[in-house]
Amino acid sequence: MADPRIIDVTLDERTILWRSADIEQERRIAIFDLLEENYFAPQRAYVDGYAGPYRISLRVEEGRLALDILRENGDPLETLVLGLARFRRPIRDYFSICDSYYQAIRKASPEQIETIDMARRGVHNDAAELLKERLAGKIEVDFATARRLFTLICVLHIKG
Repeated sequence: MADPRIIDVTLDERTILWRSADIEQERRIAIFDLLEENYFAPQRAYVDGYAGPYRISLRVEEGRLALDILRENGDPLETLVLGLARFRRPIRDYFSICDSYYQAIRKASPEQIETIDMARRGVHNDAAELLKERLAGKIEVDFATARRLFTLICVLHIKG
């Protein structure tokens, strides 16, 4: 019986050089929300018919995202490698607007915070659509899953 969902996610801590308390909170929320509700269906047919649930591990290697897909028991199924060139600008824009958002929370008016948050959501949504496009034919994900995965991809890119 198919169970197309992620039940565990890990990030390669060697990839993450530094993160602020705000970014750490974003990471925790993204993982929590991802595990609470997601749709994740690799499109490759596995020999034994395995169809979930999945554990995933994310890391960046030589400028590419490596996404290890594992069985529920931790046995590897496959590793998907995605070039990240098309994500450089959305990642940079997301970091920039998140920085503005975190600063605004501390000293801006509610209207200013709302404006920045709307822009942040827009960048995040566009990046999630891009991720869905890049995964097409490889892994089917819903929009919310793509958004949370994009957040985690951003966390892997923090250089301090």
